[in-house]
Amino acid sequence: MRISARNTLAGSISKVTKGAVNAEVDITLEGGDKVAAIITNDSVAELGLKEGMRAYAILKASWLILGKGLDPKKISARNVLRGKVVRVDEGAVNNEIVVKLAGGAELTAIVTKESSHTLGLKTGEEADVAFKANNVIVAVD
Repeated sequence: MRISARNTLAGSISKVTKGAVNAEVDITLEGGDKVAAIITNDSVAELGLKEGMRAYAILKASWLILGKGLDPKKISARNVLRGKVVRVDEGAVNNEIVVKLAGGAELTAIVTKESSHTLGLKTGEEADVAFKANNVIVAVD
C-alpha cells in the first residue's frame, strides 16, 4: 500500500470500545505512546480489529497541531504526544516540522511559517503534537 499521508505510525491495538455507531480504537505504538482513533463500527468489522492485532495510525501532515507544553486535560484533541524537533524545513508560506517521539516514531507536520516562528520551533526543542481522534485513519496489513 502506498499513500500520500506523511505519517504512518506502527503499533498494536490495545483496546476497542464500540458505541452505537462509532468505535474508539486505541493503538499502542511500538515506542509506547498511545493513539486514540474514532472509526465506524462497520470499519472495525471490515478490518477485523481485535486487541493485540498489529495496526497503523495514519495522519496527514496538515491535520497535526504543534505546540509547547500542551496540557492534554486542557485541549479537546484526544491525542497529545511529546517529542523533540529533529528537522525544520523552511518554506515561503509553510514550514515542515519533524518531531521525534520518545519511542522513536517521527511525525511530520505542516504549519505556517509564522506559527513555526512564533512557537520558536527549532531543532532540539521539545514540542507537542496534537490531533483529533476522528482524524486518525486505521490500517492493517
